[in-house]
Amino acid sequence: MADFLHAMEIAAAGLTAQRARMETISSNLANAETTRTAAGGPYVRQRVVLEAAPQPASFEDLLRASEADERPAVVVRAITPDPRPPRLVYDPGHPDANPDGLVAMPNVNPLEEMTDMMTAMRTYEANVKAVQATKHMAHAALEIGK
Repeated sequence: MADFLHAMEIAAAGLTAQRARMETISSNLANAETTRTAAGGPYVRQRVVLEAAPQPASFEDLLRASEADERPAVVVRAITPDPRPPRLVYDPGHPDANPDGLVAMPNVNPLEEMTDMMTAMRTYEANVKAVQATKHMAHAALEIGK
């Protein structure tokens, strides 16, 4: 039964990580035209940094590991700002335009964000299917015992 629970924990960690990615991407898209923030300057695109957590090397190691030592397979390490500079757009009538008529726009590329969103959604769906498959296997194992 520990194997089923461990598989569920791994899939749940994947679901959590992908949800964080989708929320961050949504925020990036929502702020793609924000030229002035509370910190000053345009919105800066955010990125989710995922990190693989150590896992037991073998099935025997998994059986020996205590529940306190078990960790999910992936964790959100940080949400960091994208280091790319803002886009400069010529719009002399914009209230945030500099003396040359250039406006610093967020470094958000909607095409890149939508591609990342599709990847996050598909990965999320794969983790949902892993949970469903694990649940089905556990149910099938219980049926064998009847």
